[in-house]
Amino acid sequence: MIAAAAATALGARVTRAEPIAGGDLNAAWRLELEGGVRAFLKTREGAAPGEYAAEAAGLRWLGEAGGLRVPEVLAAQEGFLVLEWLEERPLDPEAFGRGLALTHAAGAETFGAPAPGAADGSFRLGPLALPAATAPDWPTLYGVHRLAPLLALAADRGAIGGAGAAAVEEVIARMPSLCGPAEAPARVHGDLWAGNVLGPAGVIDPAAHGGHREADLAMLRLFGAPPPRLFAAYEEVAPLADGHEDRVELWQLFPLLVHAVLFGGGYGASAESAARRYVG
Repeated sequence: MIAAAAATALGARVTRAEPIAGGDLNAAWRLELEGGVRAFLKTREGAAPGEYAAEAAGLRWLGEAGGLRVPEVLAAQEGFLVLEWLEERPLDPEAFGRGLALTHAAGAETFGAPAPGAADGSFRLGPLALPAATAPDWPTLYGVHRLAPLLALAADRGAIGGAGAAAVEEVIARMPSLCGPAEAPARVHGDLWAGNVLGPAGVIDPAAHGGHREADLAMLRLFGAPPPRLFAAYEEVAPLADGHEDRVELWQLFPLLVHAVLFGGGYGASAESAARRYVG
């Protein structure tokens, strides 16, 4: 059924549809189209209206910067997204670091600005959506419009304890003094963990928006250990502000809370640990 829907959207006959390993949230398929062209399809039952259109818009927006390779969007429907098939290749740390710096430098209209064409502008990470919001500065966007609503969700679901919630609340209150020097909004990927990096210098699965470039770099370090050369190459193009190493866990607090809301487990405790680094 999904192959037939994809064929209609693509205007091409699907000769083979093979399920493959995907992410934590979506089912994934490798499609072979008439003529031997291959494509990647992702789908999820109950996907929110506009979810895949927002992802497609994010891919296009990141690709326009010319720094990183992104798959071409072939079709974006309410129930699925079809992308150009890109073969996985080894990461080129230097090319990726420089490409990421160029992508960030392409900028955004304001903090929280979604990719052009991203439906209602909600900030989406799979099934999790935060209300559309922009802000004139990063501390306001990050503290008020990102961490605070996530913390409320995590607390409501019992994914973080009272002491942990109090620590995150204190971080939010202190945010203007924690974020470092003011920067212009960067064009960020928004969910840049290792699984969304495609070698040699590409990305997939964005939650693209106007944000802080240090947050993308911190996310890269949360579930992996990228080669030091990647960060050195980044700074050759766009040096980071003083104190950026001390802010890594501050930015990682956001994805930790996201994971606490979506998956529970020990992520709430990890978020508490990160928050305590910046309080009393």
